[in-house]
Amino acid sequence: MVFQMQSLTRRQLNAAALILLWAHAVAATNAAQAKPNLLLIMADDVGCDAIGCYGGQSHPTPHIDALAQGGMKFNHAYSMPVCHPSRVCLMTGRYPFRFGAEGMKWGDFPDAAEGISIGDRFKQAGYATAVAGKWQLCMMKNDLQHPRRVGFDSWCLFGWHEGGRYHDPLIYQDGRLRDDTLGKYGPDLYVEFLVDFIRQSRQDGKPFFAYYPMALCHDVTDDLKGRHVAYSKDGRWMTYAEMISSMDDMIGRLVAALERLKIREETLILFTTDNGTPAASYLTVDADGKMVRPKVFSIRDGDVVPGGKGKHDDTGTRVPLIANWPGRIQPGSHADEMVDLTDYLPTLADIAGLGDEDVFRDGISFAPLLLGQPRELKRDWIYTEHRGKRAIRSPQFRLYDDGRFFDLAVDSKEQSPLSNEQLSGDAAEEFKQLSKRLGQMRPAAK
Repeated sequence: MVFQMQSLTRRQLNAAALILLWAHAVAATNAAQAKPNLLLIMADDVGCDAIGCYGGQSHPTPHIDALAQGGMKFNHAYSMPVCHPSRVCLMTGRYPFRFGAEGMKWGDFPDAAEGISIGDRFKQAGYATAVAGKWQLCMMKNDLQHPRRVGFDSWCLFGWHEGGRYHDPLIYQDGRLRDDTLGKYGPDLYVEFLVDFIRQSRQDGKPFFAYYPMALCHDVTDDLKGRHVAYSKDGRWMTYAEMISSMDDMIGRLVAALERLKIREETLILFTTDNGTPAASYLTVDADGKMVRPKVFSIRDGDVVPGGKGKHDDTGTRVPLIANWPGRIQPGSHADEMVDLTDYLPTLADIAGLGDEDVFRDGISFAPLLLGQPRELKRDWIYTEHRGKRAIRSPQFRLYDDGRFFDLAVDSKEQSPLSNEQLSGDAAEEFKQLSKRLGQMRPAAK
């Protein structure tokens, strides 16, 4: 009888332990569900003209178009003219000039931004965090732990200006150089890494923040000390059209993975790009071994659109932005309010319910737009900067720091600047307000 009582006690204890484990798992799952998963995708060198749902006719983009059909398409999303300042904006929610010379130092990340980046924000809130693709915020071989210092638990990033990003890529993963990339295609590896990360986060019962700054559709680099990066499988590099197709395929694979893992309805996807389509793209090498870079054009709504990367006009800075979250964002909806890359960090923080923070951001959350709620604050201007040149625009006008002023409603291609001496009415008032704002967008005097 004593033995039976002891045996029963052990069974009861085991049962109690199982109940506690089950309760812990349920609690972890509920906590994860309370904070949505976040997948932020930023393609490289892709303007609106290259995307089907934005009127692009040169390149089929069925997976991106499906995100727009099932979510919200923004008609006035903006970036910086080129990739590095765009990444500073997205990572910090601040304009590069806020960090002084460090903010515009190519291939570097301001020391003052460590601890306040988008990765830090979500890691501190209990998210599992990862980044894969293009970093461009340090020379990775000299700073193997840099992504960790700005909030990412794990990373899979090609060595910017160190080697290839596509075929036989040079990739650093979690602080070490991968030795298994020969004969492989970089974008495949970045997506596989993110899918593994998402699967592990789900198993751990943690919400995830996955940042995917794509290698696609930037061309190969020509500055690797006289040597060329690996060719494509058939002896040439991909055309811009082929890169667009591959970009769309990678996005489709990520969405399919979320569906397989049954977390699609728990995940907000934002898709955007870092600047407009490039004016030219390296495609091959001539008989003398020199890289050849023909011009890039797209057809959009029947018009031929040359690539505008590097320009402050709409061909260089007006970019796609699509938000998709089944059951939360109205399918097929549109947003005409202006947003820029500094807005993404505060928006995602709002969506995740992270609350207020004691950190200055230039960005303004557009989370209410996504959820169909009234928005108290909204943008009435967009600021851009690149290599010492600056511009600012309102919904109708754009002002450059050299004084050129355009009415975009009648001159969208900016062919005929208005004469400042002859301005009147709305144009005169806009010029005054934009001039004042542009004057304020400078580093504080020391």
